[in-house]
Formats: sequence, structure tokens, C-alpha cells
Amino acid sequence: MLLYLPLPSSPVCSFYLPDPRFAKPPHSIPSFAISCRLSKLIRETLSRTLYAPPVGSNVSIKLILESLLPCEGGPPAEGFPKEVMDFVLCCAALAAAEGDDSPTLFWVTKDLILAAKLSLRELSRAASFGSEREMLVELMPDVLSVVKGVIKESSVDTKSEDIFASSAKTPVDYAIVAAHQFRWLVSQVAYPDLGKLLWLVTPCALTSLDHWSAAVKEQGISSFIHIVKNVNAAELSWYEEAILDVCCSNIPAADELWHRVIEISVLLLTSTQKANPRSPWFERMLNEMLSHLERQPFNKERRVSWLSQIEPVFSVMGLFILAHFRRIFPLFFQWMHADDEDTILLVLGRLHTIIKLTWIRKSPHFERLVDELTLLYKETAVRKNREVIRHQILRLLVLLQQCKGLQFEKAWDKHKNDPDLTMMVSSFNNLLNETQTTSTS
Repeated sequence: MLLYLPLPSSPVCSFYLPDPRFAKPPHSIPSFAISCRLSKLIRETLSRTLYAPPVGSNVSIKLILESLLPCEGGPPAEGFPKEVMDFVLCCAALAAAEGDDSPTLFWVTKDLILAAKLSLRELSRAASFGSEREMLVELMPDVLSVVKGVIKESSVDTKSEDIFASSAKTPVDYAIVAAHQFRWLVSQVAYPDLGKLLWLVTPCALTSLDHWSAAVKEQGISSFIHIVKNVNAAELSWYEEAILDVCCSNIPAADELWHRVIEISVLLLTSTQKANPRSPWFERMLNEMLSHLERQPFNKERRVSWLSQIEPVFSVMGLFILAHFRRIFPLFFQWMHADDEDTILLVLGRLHTIIKLTWIRKSPHFERLVDELTLLYKETAVRKNREVIRHQILRLLVLLQQCKGLQFEKAWDKHKNDPDLTMMVSSFNNLLNETQTTSTS
């Protein structure tokens, strides 16, 4: 790493120095006194900060962070490089508390967060880096190896028949802190630099995502979301098999992380497989999701989260969604009559997408779909947002008429003379005429 290179005056490297007219200024090595000076404010603020360990834990996160600060008595036996890494890791943990409400770091004050960021900025200047990001990129290989090791030590064998948190070598609190450090460090590096570090950050992110602790797993998800948004598909393709496999195994996750698991699964799937709608990963991922939804169809949070995020997967799959109709439509028919309007509107929105993409080719669900939409129209009489829901229903019926014609007329005939649907039939005919006029003009 450039931070540990011999000084320019050293005869070892003077022969290799580039022309000074074109060379960048070499990174100087900050003295131990600078590290102590930078950590002094953090140490003093930490000592004044009130702290109580999370419920059920006997590990003090505050003491963990204090142990990473340089001692004022002088450099330790391990030497300066370890002091730099520990100091950076302490600052990363404190900075990671910004916007985080987890029990691990919620106690970190704004003063501590600001002090950590300012200390990293001054450290990068003392080392002649252009920015904190440039310094962190240089430190990543050494720092992340430490972080990954801590997370891995608290892991357990998930293939074992008996899985207990107590079987981990290290208390999970250390892994939670390390996962926050990793997430913050990765978030400081963006495109195109992050692509060059994928070989380094991906194993650590996978270790976090595959961890048994929900707190560690969530930081791994956040890290992967940042990674996917800041690298190109070609760079990510080298690791897509391993990443998608871990995502699949995480779909049957705890309710508290379901929305995050769906978020990262959809993002990774559409980012890595968008050019291949035939990819077996679509079938595997969607089957895992649908199986989990079928086990708890009445779980509102779960279905709303899935319905609100699955649209990009449908758009990429196109006609290949037909293979999943036998599982999707029974869930949709059930959810169309849910108590909450959020579910109803989301189902209608996803139905509109599916109909436009597939034109409901040779589907045995067509006639029932018309019946269910008609029944839903009646039920909306007592709904608060009935006009919005009814408009969505009419749009779907018009779309079904356009794609099926005679088959739609056959299914629609039995509802035309229903006295309770007089207004619906009139509104449908008006909207259909408007649509036909617009398409011909």
C-alpha cells in the first residue's frame, strides 16, 4: 500500500521515482503523535457519552470502540500500520451510526459522528491523500481482511442440524460492529473505483449476507445494494452465481428483513440477468418468493412488500411470466379482496403489467379474472378510495377486451344485465369508446 512505502529520501525507492514534473506527491506517513491527537477528541467525547449495552448482551460496544483508539502512552508493539487500521475502523463504526437506529449504535451522538468524519479527513490530509475516499481505497485490503475475519468468527455452521448462536467463536456483538464498519467503508467508494475492489468487497459482503444474525445480514444487504448501483454488469458477472445463490437462500428470512431481502433480490436479479429472460435464476428466485408467500398469504407486510417491488422482475421476464400463472393468479385472486386498499391497488397494478406483457395467452384464469374484477367493483362501494380502485378495474377490463375480444365478450355477457352493475357497464362502455377513439386518431 502506498501508505507504507519507504519515504522518497530512501535509497531503496529513489531509483524508481518518476520524473518530479509529472509525478503525484508521495503519500507521507503520519506520525504516531498525529494519530493520538486525532483520537483525543473522540476519546473524550466517548467518555462523556451515556451508554447501556443492548438488552440481552453483556458486551460493551463502547469499550470495543475505545480499544481501537491509539494509546497515549506510545506506539504498541504491533507497529504503526495496525494503529492506522484500528483508528480507521473506530471512525468507520462511529460514522456508520448516522441514520442508523439499530440497538448497537443508536447511542452514538451527532458529536461523535462529526468527530469521526473530521478525524478521517485530517488523517487523509496528513498522509497527502487527495480525499478520504482515496485513503480508504488504499487501506481497504488490510482493513477489510480484519472486518471479514471478525464477522466470520461469529458465524455458525448453517448446514449443521443444531444451530445455536452460542456455538459461535466470538460474541455476535463484535460481528454487528464489524458489519456496520464494512457497510460504511464500502459506501464511501463509488463508481468506477468500486469495480476495481469487487474481488475484495464481495467475499466480505457475502459473509455478512450469509450470517445467521439479522443485524449482520441487514448490513450485508445494504452493502450489496450500494455495490450493485456502483459497478457495471460486466464486473458483477464474475460473482453473480454466488451472490444470487445466497439471495435465494435468504428469501425464507425473518419477517423483519423480508422487505430488504426482496429489495436486494430484485435488484441483483434484474441487474445481472436483464439480457436473459430465460435465465433459470428467474424461475428459482420467483419460486422461492411465491412459496414463502403461499405459506403466509394473509401477512399484509409481506405481500405489500413483494407487490411493491416485484414489477422490475416481471418487466424483464416478459412472456416467461406465463410459466408462473398457476401460482401467481390464485394469490392475486385472494389478495384482490383483502381488507387493506394498499394490497388491492398493488394487485391491480401488477395485473395491468402482466396483461400488457403476456396478453394472457391461453390462460385458464381469464374468465375467473373477469368475474373477480366485477365482484371487486361491487365490494368497493364501502371503500374509502373506491373511485381510484374502480378506475383501475375499468382500465383492466378495457385492456382485457382489447387483447381477448370474443373471449372477453363471452365472459362479460353474464354481467351486463346485473342491476347492481348498471353504473359499471356504462362507465366501461364510455372508457372503451374513449380508448378506441384515441387509438384511431
